[in-house]
Amino acid sequence: MAPVETAADSRRTLPAASDLLDSVGGWGPAATPAGVFHLIPVQVERDLPLVCRWMNDPVVAAYWELAGPASRTARHLRRQLAGDGRSMPCLGVLEGRPMSYWEIYRADLDPLARRYPARPHDTGVHLLIGGGADRGRGLGSRLLAAVADLILDRRPACARVVAEPDLRNIASIATFLSAGFRFLAEVDLPTKRAALMVRDRAPRDPS
Repeated sequence: MAPVETAADSRRTLPAASDLLDSVGGWGPAATPAGVFHLIPVQVERDLPLVCRWMNDPVVAAYWELAGPASRTARHLRRQLAGDGRSMPCLGVLEGRPMSYWEIYRADLDPLARRYPARPHDTGVHLLIGGGADRGRGLGSRLLAAVADLILDRRPACARVVAEPDLRNIASIATFLSAGFRFLAEVDLPTKRAALMVRDRAPRDPS
């Protein structure tokens, strides 16, 4: 689920919103075995019907809990877009086709940071694959690996990408493991018990 801002969080002195995630919209393409992939920040007026349809897919709704009228999805998106830039909702566009939804967020500025030993600039990922035809064939792990690489490449201050899939979502956990993440711990969050997954920046070759 999306990061939830607390009163304590809002009192922090933070850099400009455009700096919190180093301008996700300008990260550019990623080459993947499935084709060229882009993260495109959501525009509610343009993208709401598509994202709402995905949220009402029973497979997605079981974990995202955003099924229902378009107004519910719109509130979820607008809260992020109207915030300080610590979370950015994006479409995942593969070879020109929108086929997934992503949230890139500052895990170190999220309440999640109270549940594990967070480090400055830890960056979190939420994702869903939109259509059933794109699921169950390894596409999610390839795209997740590409997005983790993008984060670590475009955010030099970030040393780790983190995620917290629901412990019940075995398929999602397997996707993160296949994308190079490792299981760190079980964590209790307000809406779920989660598996904390971490993808570390590879150490630089000293040569």
